Amino acid sequence: MNATDRTPFGATGLMMSRLGIGGGSLASAAGEAGVKAVVDAAWDAGLRYFDTAAYYAGGESERRLGLALRDRPRDAYVLGTKTGRYLLPDGTDRFDYSAAGTEATIRTALARLHTDRLDLVFIHDVQPSLHGEAYEAQHAMALKGALPVLQRLKAAGVIGAVGVAMRDPWPILRLLKEAPFDAVMLAGGCTLLHQEACEALLPHCVATGTPVLFAAPFETGILATGAIPGARYRYKPAPQDLMARTAAIEAACARHGVTLAAAAMRFPLLCQAVKGVVVGHQAPGELARNLALMQAEIPAALWEELRATGLVSTLPR
Repeated sequence: MNATDRTPFGATGLMMSRLGIGGGSLASAAGEAGVKAVVDAAWDAGLRYFDTAAYYAGGESERRLGLALRDRPRDAYVLGTKTGRYLLPDGTDRFDYSAAGTEATIRTALARLHTDRLDLVFIHDVQPSLHGEAYEAQHAMALKGALPVLQRLKAAGVIGAVGVAMRDPWPILRLLKEAPFDAVMLAGGCTLLHQEACEALLPHCVATGTPVLFAAPFETGILATGAIPGARYRYKPAPQDLMARTAAIEAACARHGVTLAAAAMRFPLLCQAVKGVVVGHQAPGELARNLALMQAEIPAALWEELRATGLVSTLPR
């Protein structure tokens, strides 16, 4: 699989790179110069999807990405951001899915990104694990506040497509069943360690033609590094049960001549609804490694062994 291949992104009219540049980790690159170096390397390699969010680094991700892209031909790349979740200076989260908050976020994003349009805008992280008892109210506000604003801006040509982005599969599925969203960004539930999204969400996306971008295929570390001492899982030290399962998956990969990281990156793409994988790259060298992983040969026998041995519960289709 060629990471730079561009494939139709559902009915949105967009052409999506198989490998995207994730702005969450990109914001951690060494300042504006570091971000520009990664963006330049991605561009030279032929990658054309750049993803960010108002939340990442308190908005610095949008600002730095905008500076790195502002001299590029706007029609030559696809740009996505997210609205609704924000990082405050004290490190706490703020959520605002209101109409006024959404409108203000889009105005700010356009200015930070030095553009007059956004190809993709995702409503960000409307999930119970973040909202607790406020989840139902936030879910309702996303549909009654944020979504109508984004649909109006889409009709005006300011936004190309409107989607939802989060880690948990079932709140995404709920939103898709209740409103006409164009796309999904999923950051979990279809990795070598977790396959919950394969049960209902991804089959729904296949059936409805809803295109999916998959983020965080490495579970923020362990599926790239393997079960090494200090391996990270979802930003924290990996628990021992996942360390053991990762080691078993890595051993299976080795029997088929495949690295764990290559298998992790390619696993979500087994689903026909998943059009691209978005990965954070903090340096050009890291980008080069990920490009090589995307192009590695993965024998079908590996996937069958992982399923047959129960190391994965199901394979995405």
